[in-house]
Amino acid sequence: MISVIMLTYNREILVGRAIESILSQTYPDFEFIIVDNGSSDHSGEIADKYAGQDNRIRVIHRERGNIGAGRNTGLDTASGEYIAFVDDDDWAELDFLEFLLTLLEENQADVAICGAADKVFDEKKIMSAEEALIELMWRKKYNMAFPTKLFRRELVQDLRFPEEGAYDDIALMYRLLANAERVAYHGLPKYTFYRHESNNSAWTTNHSLLTPETLDEYLHAYRTRTEWLSKRFPDSGPAWQYFEWSFMLSMVEKIARLSLNGCAAQFDRLRQNLYIHRKEFLECPEILNSERGWMEQYIGGNKCEKF
Repeated sequence: MISVIMLTYNREILVGRAIESILSQTYPDFEFIIVDNGSSDHSGEIADKYAGQDNRIRVIHRERGNIGAGRNTGLDTASGEYIAFVDDDDWAELDFLEFLLTLLEENQADVAICGAADKVFDEKKIMSAEEALIELMWRKKYNMAFPTKLFRRELVQDLRFPEEGAYDDIALMYRLLANAERVAYHGLPKYTFYRHESNNSAWTTNHSLLTPETLDEYLHAYRTRTEWLSKRFPDSGPAWQYFEWSFMLSMVEKIARLSLNGCAAQFDRLRQNLYIHRKEFLECPEILNSERGWMEQYIGGNKCEKF
């Protein structure tokens, strides 16, 4: 019924915990595809050991590639009616799969989303694709990450993860949700994201780790997302643009507050862009009071001067 896909790379200390959290699931009808993405430590051997103990596990060893390439390898192998993703440094609650499958089937949804340990809301929502995307953009109840979600196979079989860059979630998640007829969400925490400095998205919780390369990739992905969603859901076009400006302003604030000198070029470019669109941004109905304050502090009212 369910194909669980996990990519692992040099996580020999953590990967066993992630594997055991899936093997202990209350819902037993799954295949567990573990893609060893060219590990130079014992991660692949650990996965092989578990595979020898449980025939639901299939381990694929491949040469080193980015996250997207590894996940595509898993998708090429998956045979389940539903697809779930987990990360090798996280863990799932015992009823993670059962909870998501029940949520999806009872609501005849294409995607089911649960809460995580850092985003707990005992709330249920059945949403259209457009509503689910707006909720996604706020990043309050669920985020761009692929774990915490269960997808019908038809939704993902024609989409491929980008095989360049480091952040496949921001490039693909909105396209997946856009293809859904119904999205079911229940915010009870069934998954834990383990935050640490070697985590691929560590910069989102420790902003001092932000690099110019990461910021450029995110900015490109957000620009592409705004353009794509504005064509797909034109009635919400102003909202998609707001969320892009909101991200840009949050980066300006972080670069200034944390004195991230390596991002000076991006800082100036972002401020100039926000200054050009200052009037439209300030008139967005979604704009937060904190953003109005940041606009005044970092962008100014008459001209955008360099710091």
